[in-house]
Amino acid sequence: MNKSTLVQVVGRVVSTRREATAAVDAVMRAMQMALRSGEKIVLAGIGSLHVKMRKAKVGRNPRTGQVVPIPPRRAVRFKISKDLFPRN
Repeated sequence: MNKSTLVQVVGRVVSTRREATAAVDAVMRAMQMALRSGEKIVLAGIGSLHVKMRKAKVGRNPRTGQVVPIPPRRAVRFKISKDLFPRN
């Protein structure tokens, strides 16, 4: 599912496509702001998104073999809900 498909689904509930697009954009902006500020996003029955710091490490340029330092950075992680795919 991509953003346009999501807009179509929301469009079934609201009256116009413009309102559906605005609603989806608002949700996406809110999720981006929450992740940027380090908050955890929980989508009940689906899973959760959280920000995790990745450690600094040393990499290599594959062409020259030169050592290149890779700085620490933030990465978004998704943890699936146990309810999404229940085990039998």
